[in-house]
Parts: sequence; C-alpha cells; structure tokens
Amino acid sequence: YGTEESRKKWLPQLATNTVGSFCLSEPASGSDAFALKTKAEKTSNGYKISGSKMWITNSVEANFFIVFANLDPSKGYKGITAFIVEKDTKGFSIAKKEKKLGIRASSTCVINFDDVEVPASNLLGKEGEGYKYAIGLLNEGRIGIAAQMTGLALGAWENAARYVWNDRKQFGSLVGEFQGMQFQLAQAYTDITAARALVYNAARKKEAGLDFVRDAAMAKLFASQVAGRVSGNAIEWMGGMGFVREGLAEKYWRDSKIGAIYEGTSNIQLQTIARLLQREYSG
Repeated sequence: YGTEESRKKWLPQLATNTVGSFCLSEPASGSDAFALKTKAEKTSNGYKISGSKMWITNSVEANFFIVFANLDPSKGYKGITAFIVEKDTKGFSIAKKEKKLGIRASSTCVINFDDVEVPASNLLGKEGEGYKYAIGLLNEGRIGIAAQMTGLALGAWENAARYVWNDRKQFGSLVGEFQGMQFQLAQAYTDITAARALVYNAARKKEAGLDFVRDAAMAKLFASQVAGRVSGNAIEWMGGMGFVREGLAEKYWRDSKIGAIYEGTSNIQLQTIARLLQREYSG
C-alpha cells in the first residue's frame, strides 16, 4: 500500500535487520479495534497525529511504526487512515514498557503521539482505507500466531515427553511407561498434528490467492487452545520439575496464554467463523 518512496526506503531494511511495529490497539479499544481515539489532521506538509496506543509489540526494538488514526471521525471507521511514523520523529514517545506474564523477549509498550508531524509521502495507501488494511493484516497475522502456538505446543510436548520417557520414575518405572501417561501424550501429539494441518491449510489458501479468512480464524483458535492445553498438562506430567523454571514447562505455559488474546481473542475467532458459516449456509 505504501508509496514508491516508502517502499524503496523501508522494504530493503525490513529484509535485513530493521524491525517494524503495528500500532492499532488503544486503551479503550481491544476487540473493538476500530473504536479509535487517535486522530490525524491534515497540514500544509502532510499530517499531524495525536493520541495513544497500547499493547504495541516490539515497540523498543522497532525503527518505524504503522499507525492507524482517524482522519475524519464523522465517517466512523471509514475515516481510519494508516501512516508510517519513524521512531525519532518529534512528539513520538514510548511511555511504558509492560511487565508481562509471557513472551517477555518481545517488548510491549504504551506509545504516545503528541502532534507528531508525518510527511505526505508516509501516508500508507489511501485516506480512509486504513480499516481495510488493518483487517487484511490481522487476518494474515492469525496464520502466523497459529503457527507460533503450534510450535509452542510441540516444544512443550517434546520437553515433557523426553523427561517422562527418560528421567522421571515412580514405583520403579519411568512415568512414560504407564498407559495413562502414554494416552495423554498420544492425544496431545494428535492435537498438535491437527493444529499444524490447519495452519498449513490456511497458509496454502492465502498463498494461492483463495479466501482464507475462516481457515485462518479456525487455525488460530484451535492452535491457541492446543497450546494452552498441552503446555498446562506438561507441567503436571513433569511433576515438581514442571513447576520450577529449570524444567522450562512453566515458560511454555506462560507464553501460551497470549495466543487466545492477540490478533483477535478466541471469541472473536469464533464470531468470525460463525459469521462466515452463516453467510454460506443461510438463505
């Protein structure tokens, strides 16, 4: 969606060591993503942005930000416009770094925009079409989150499986030799494999230019559920070692919780799936 100037400037950097960040969420808008309070105004040289964003991933590491602001609040969500804002721009500030339950390797912050001047060349796409771009990016991002959660679930499973089949003993036998444990491990691995299949299917459809929105929502929903379930069970499979940091199981569980929240909560995924099914089967 960017101008030729923006593409030449940022795409080569993104292909190497530059990080970008997506600024949509605000203190008063989460699942209702387009209830934005951040505003943009036209100026003689471009635009001016004022407002705050919350839960912004990679804020500290990013060099530039895709910021969604309402250029014409009278039009509702159809006034939302996307801009590229560089980190060193006057009026841009990172106000707070969140202390999170999980995914601590990635910074999550509050960002303030105090009359931030943006040149016209940093308009992303067309005025008033930011909501379309945001929806498209969120739908694509759900495939990535589903892949993340599937990988997390597999990591938690492998970590626990190696422990119960090699180290943890009870009543003279490895815990992994007990049928009850084997059934749980088998079911969990089956769920992980099913989640992976959903991810691959959604990615395949996206790559082929087919409608993938429902598939992405199903993949994210199920993979997030599997990640939470498997990582939680893995703590119990490992016993005391699952409850301490040394065993790693608790980290997998902490990191899994975000899967049901960002890029749309699990209820938003269910709503999306149901709406698209109704559209297909009603009438």
